Amino acid sequence: MGNYKKEKEAFVSGMTGSSITHINLVSLAALASIFLYAALRTRIPKTRHVGFLVSWALLVLPLLLSMTLFAGRPILLSFLLMLPALALLSAPKQEGPSPLPSKQPPTPTGISRVKLPPLPALTTYRAHMMLMTILAILAVDFPVFPRYLAKCETFGVSLMDLGVGSFVFSQGVVSAIPLIRDENYLTAPLLPKVVRVTRKCIPVIVLGLVRVLLVKGTEYPEHVTEYGVHWNFFLTLAFLPILQVLLHPVIIHLPISLLGILVGVAQQVALSHYGLKDYVLHAARTSLISANKEGLVSLPGYLAVHLLGLSAGTLILPPTPSFFRRRQQALTAKGRSTQYNKDLDPQLPRQLGKTATELCSYAILWWTLLGVTRLLEVDGTWGAWGGVSRRIINLPYILWVAAYNISFTLSYILILDVFFFPGPKPRKGLKPPPGFSDYEHEYHSVLEGNPPELFEAINKHGLAVFLIANVLTGLVNMTIKTMYVSDSFAMAIISAYAFAVCVIAWVWNRIEKGHRK
Repeated sequence: MGNYKKEKEAFVSGMTGSSITHINLVSLAALASIFLYAALRTRIPKTRHVGFLVSWALLVLPLLLSMTLFAGRPILLSFLLMLPALALLSAPKQEGPSPLPSKQPPTPTGISRVKLPPLPALTTYRAHMMLMTILAILAVDFPVFPRYLAKCETFGVSLMDLGVGSFVFSQGVVSAIPLIRDENYLTAPLLPKVVRVTRKCIPVIVLGLVRVLLVKGTEYPEHVTEYGVHWNFFLTLAFLPILQVLLHPVIIHLPISLLGILVGVAQQVALSHYGLKDYVLHAARTSLISANKEGLVSLPGYLAVHLLGLSAGTLILPPTPSFFRRRQQALTAKGRSTQYNKDLDPQLPRQLGKTATELCSYAILWWTLLGVTRLLEVDGTWGAWGGVSRRIINLPYILWVAAYNISFTLSYILILDVFFFPGPKPRKGLKPPPGFSDYEHEYHSVLEGNPPELFEAINKHGLAVFLIANVLTGLVNMTIKTMYVSDSFAMAIISAYAFAVCVIAWVWNRIEKGHRK
């Protein structure tokens, strides 16, 4: 076991990655697969009730193929997925049943906390991100997974480097929910908020500690330069929401995107000018802190990613992208009115055209700033010895994660919520409920098939699904010497693993739906 452990650790070490263009092309399979799914749902009536097998084949299998057998030919895979999808578009769109209005009326005066309507594109984005992560954590242990997609040792870009950052960015997006639905959340007393958030994070902290004990107790192969000797990704995920709450007094006065960039710049300054980079890369592991230097030093960088995700959430979740900015202004204004303000009602219909425009602007901004960091050679010339670094979470990495995730979230909104499943048009003259000002009002609705039921199940039970995937990955690695497995056998194992994880989420969701009826 000792020799194999060393061989396995060497198998996943020393990687230098791929290119951003190649990673974007690999990721296009996710957009192509959801495009094909949506085309089937809207053009062929018999597919309106898609079962598990078809959903898995359309939505999960392409992701697995994109990072294994088609990793070197990503354009071909996207072409094979888009060809039937484009052919289906020539057929007339089948009208489904009329979407049912929500029974929940808009927020009356004096009620500050509401339930936000779902955004299918966000569910799809988060489910795809989760699936890519789940697939990669097992696939990387097999030779069928190209080494240039595995995590880079120090500098470089790869699919798995992007995965951990996307996980944090996604966490930030959904962390915007309480900020949008509760107008008093930001100004609530800080200490009780910190206590509540910490209690919610305790299960994740426990998972992180249990993982440490299991890894050390079973001599499971580990890559120490990822997070350190004892630190792991669960601990990073647990501490970020707590750090975010501590910044609420600042968030009231500053744009969250600006705060995220300031934290990122501060992280870069500490790395480049105050010796943190040299400390992470060269210091001996002689104490508990130095043993976990990667996890501790990367935490402010991950906080910057989390904040940029939070900023994106304040654009995506409310009715308009300017909603949260107006709320910030209302919170800081003197003598603010207690009368109902239609511009600050979070349950108004979403204006997805404005949201898409603003997301596009942010995507251009983050990609441009990433290009500037490359031209200025922040942390050196891009490549195996400089540039983007997931290990130390430098500014180029922060901007890359933000640019990628904003761009793909925008793509999901355009494909699902604008092109294939547009909601009903706002109607003028609809009589508002008693106690409300007169304004244009539309009941919220969710169209059948958007989001896919499988994605809904994965998104709803995200943490549990991720934990199950980690357990299954450990079991596979403890029973099979994965690095010596043929490609065909590896594909069979990874497919069975992906199938099992998705079945669990699907059945769990169906059982819960049955109990609610």
